[in-house]
Amino acid sequence: MMLPTKQRHFSWEGWMRNLVVIVAAIGLLTALAAPAMAQDKAIESLKQTGRAFASVAKKVSPAVVFIQVEKSIHSQPVQEFFPPFGDDFFRRFFGEPMPRRHPQFRQPRQQHVVAQGSGFIISADGYIMTNNHVVAGADKVTVKLEDGRKFTAKVVGTDPHSDVAVVKIKAQNLPVLAMGDSDKLEVGEWVIAVGNPFGLSHTITAGIVSAKGRSSIGITDYENFIQTDAAINPGNSGGPLVNLDGRAVGINTAIYSRSGGYMGIGFAIPINMARAIANQLIKHGSVTRGYLGIAIQDLNSDLAKSFGLAPDKGVLIAQVTKGSPAQKAGLKRGDVIIAFDGQPVTKVGPFRNRVSLKTPGSRVKIVVLRDGKQKTLTVTIGKLPENGLLASSSSEQLKKLGLTVQALTPDLAKQFGYEGDSGVVITQVDPGSIAALAGLKPGILIQEVNRRPVKTTEDFKKAVEKTPPHGTILMLIKEGQYSRYLALQLG
Repeated sequence: MMLPTKQRHFSWEGWMRNLVVIVAAIGLLTALAAPAMAQDKAIESLKQTGRAFASVAKKVSPAVVFIQVEKSIHSQPVQEFFPPFGDDFFRRFFGEPMPRRHPQFRQPRQQHVVAQGSGFIISADGYIMTNNHVVAGADKVTVKLEDGRKFTAKVVGTDPHSDVAVVKIKAQNLPVLAMGDSDKLEVGEWVIAVGNPFGLSHTITAGIVSAKGRSSIGITDYENFIQTDAAINPGNSGGPLVNLDGRAVGINTAIYSRSGGYMGIGFAIPINMARAIANQLIKHGSVTRGYLGIAIQDLNSDLAKSFGLAPDKGVLIAQVTKGSPAQKAGLKRGDVIIAFDGQPVTKVGPFRNRVSLKTPGSRVKIVVLRDGKQKTLTVTIGKLPENGLLASSSSEQLKKLGLTVQALTPDLAKQFGYEGDSGVVITQVDPGSIAALAGLKPGILIQEVNRRPVKTTEDFKKAVEKTPPHGTILMLIKEGQYSRYLALQLG
């Protein structure tokens, strides 16, 4: 006999209740785990960024060198008469002292100065790129590699107008820093500064590209700086600015600072520009620059409107030098240059740099706007003459003084705020010279020498040379909005 069995009935309602409970439990567990998972991902992301920087450092550091410079400076007695007004904001990071801002008298003395900077190897046989202001006037240059080896270096060539220099050591099979393309560098891109700040060998700091194409700053004659917020300080001069591929995109050159230390703004020479100059220094020992023979100015909104152009499109020719390559090619005052060698022209600074880097004798097409119509002209690039610049070594007095000047052009007057003034502009000051010890620097306008107005480089030369070899030169100079007298004792 079969016993009756208990029937089990399937309940959809109960099944759904159980499913809801299970899903809720899973959701609760996931919610509880989410913060920890997110935190783990964030930490892993930071670790990856750190590993990227570490990888670049390992790749780049062997090719970065420490440079020690020894020089003898014979200071002359200098009496200064002027009130304090403001600080020197732009400083190269060579560790040079800030000029004093109060009346003083310094006794002549012989000083032995030891300073430091950075550089990076650009060829396996010992060529090293650095800044001109690191090695200019050096009696001895010592290069120390990351592996501890030391070499006495020879200065191959320097270019004060761009602040690029090349030195060489006798060695083979050296690690070489690869070059990047600074033209392709983007604002906001990560970059790393490598050097020896305050003598702390092979220090790296990271930041971003804050801006590109910075010019009219007054640091060098030819400016097209990369601006970065990567921390750089005295001793970083001449070291590389590299991208995340470990390729050099610039040479660290100057900082904007009220204190002399890092304040978040640094400037680097674009590597494309520096490489072209370094190649000339290695090949010839000096730099030959291209020349058109025109005075140009940027188009402000009023000028652009009068020419029917948008602002920042083209540069205006204010003057054409007689017999210059520009005149021979048919360029005229009032023309607006909108393209040069197939590339658009927008600002004076970058355009001037591009012309200077052209090989004399090369033929280049220039597109101008004339009377509202485009016109294409072909110009044969000339060689930049030296008569626009007065070298410090042309006489005993000028050699002692230690500076280079250029006539005040409309472009320079606008750049430095000297519209309506006359005089000559300082373009270069030799380290350790009388001019340097007196606090003179590029961008200062010299209006008078020994109570006589100077309007040209020839006026300046004659006035200085009339001073006895051990006499005093009294200058009226202007810096920004302020003028002051400065007495320089030649010794």
